[in-house]
Amino acid sequence: MTEDILINVTPFETRVAIVAQGAVQELHVERSIQRGHVGNIYLGRVVRVLPGMQSAFIDIGLERAAFIHIADLRENRQERSQGQTATPIEKLLFEGQTLMVQVIKDPLGTKGARLSTQISIAGRMLVYLPHDPHIGISQKIDSEAERHQLRERLQALVPEGEKGGFIVRTQAEGASDEELAADLAYLRKLWSSVQAAARSQPAPTLLHQDLTLAQRVLRDMAGPDTGMIQVDSRSTTAELQEWAKIYTPSVLPRIRHYSGERPLFDTAQVDEEIARALSRRVDLKSGGYLIVDQTEALTTVDVNTGGFVGGRNFDDTIFKTNLEAAQAIARQLRLRNLGGIIILDFIDMEDPEHRDTVLAELKKALSRDRTRMTVNGFTQLGLVEMTRKRTRDSLAHQLCEPCPMCQARGNVRTPRTVCYAILREILREARQFNPKEFRVLAAQSVIDLFLEEESQHLAMLGDFVGKPISLEVEGSYSQEHYDIILI
Repeated sequence: MTEDILINVTPFETRVAIVAQGAVQELHVERSIQRGHVGNIYLGRVVRVLPGMQSAFIDIGLERAAFIHIADLRENRQERSQGQTATPIEKLLFEGQTLMVQVIKDPLGTKGARLSTQISIAGRMLVYLPHDPHIGISQKIDSEAERHQLRERLQALVPEGEKGGFIVRTQAEGASDEELAADLAYLRKLWSSVQAAARSQPAPTLLHQDLTLAQRVLRDMAGPDTGMIQVDSRSTTAELQEWAKIYTPSVLPRIRHYSGERPLFDTAQVDEEIARALSRRVDLKSGGYLIVDQTEALTTVDVNTGGFVGGRNFDDTIFKTNLEAAQAIARQLRLRNLGGIIILDFIDMEDPEHRDTVLAELKKALSRDRTRMTVNGFTQLGLVEMTRKRTRDSLAHQLCEPCPMCQARGNVRTPRTVCYAILREILREARQFNPKEFRVLAAQSVIDLFLEEESQHLAMLGDFVGKPISLEVEGSYSQEHYDIILI
């Protein structure tokens, strides 16, 4: 399936859309003041060791201290691979110690960045592992003969005395020895510069910053199935072409500057797709729909038949809806960049063959995703559990913030609930103070209810406390917000 890449560049942000079969499959946003940190290498300082959690906080110069678990320490991995008893973190790290670390997860919500001392530097064809003398091959290269050949070719190119290792990426399929050697030399030179900076710079400091979003597109996303790469900035187009000449020459002929009259994203209706990707509801062509709910712990996707009645019988309708939903779910995970634990609630199917077919369709649709994931079968409750690696914020977390009205609860108290809270508050105040009058400031919907259906209760309370109660609309107040002024 051919995928076109659209790159929209402005001084304040870069947006990338991957389009296939006329539909947006992936969206990536990078703002100039909020660049991600994944892949960056820092010289950090240990600020606190937590033996009870076998973790530590590291100052790398960001707003919040970053976090490292013992499982992400290189020494711990080596001990486990050799079958040795793991050394506790308090014997490996101490407060004030300087440590070279790499960000493996961006800060998410209230959590700081996640770190590792197992450094890896990605190139176009290879990933360099300075501390791990191992040659691995991407699992997405299926041919065993190709895997064996790539391993042998790379071993022949690695200089004698090299202490590090490499992982051969999917893009290396069909690459020449010259291309592999160029990538290898680039990565070793880059690592030498990182080491030199670590010896001369004080902690905390940034030693190496990962590529910009536009450059990462060429490195990580462009491949044999990529069609045109259109960029609406002339200067960025030139920069990418120069970068491609050195690192990705096979992609160079596909990079084009877009100079059409319509905005680039309008040609594929990307902005409309972004708006839909921020909605809870995803409509299916058949009339069914998905409900996507994202929480801090996990993401749930609920499948509903809606108005779809196209099957021969009810079981057939459910089966067809679930098949269509499997395709839509795979696309939504990529589009929204949802990660972590994901629970899929397909409509209950009695026929085991139907379940197997839907699960197979889901796995087939997910196979086009570049992100690592695991998919389990149906549980006893009829749910599908899966995980998708999360390294960066989801699209919703990048573009949205919690609602200031409901504080991200997803609902607000009704006007009647607020009215009754006001009545109780006036009664409480009347027992402590002796004002001439109570004045209620509230939203229009609350005041309207007091003047209509709740007018009798308001009058009864005024008689009971023996004080007049006046009402005033405050247009700037939310439905839940009110004030009671004692006059």
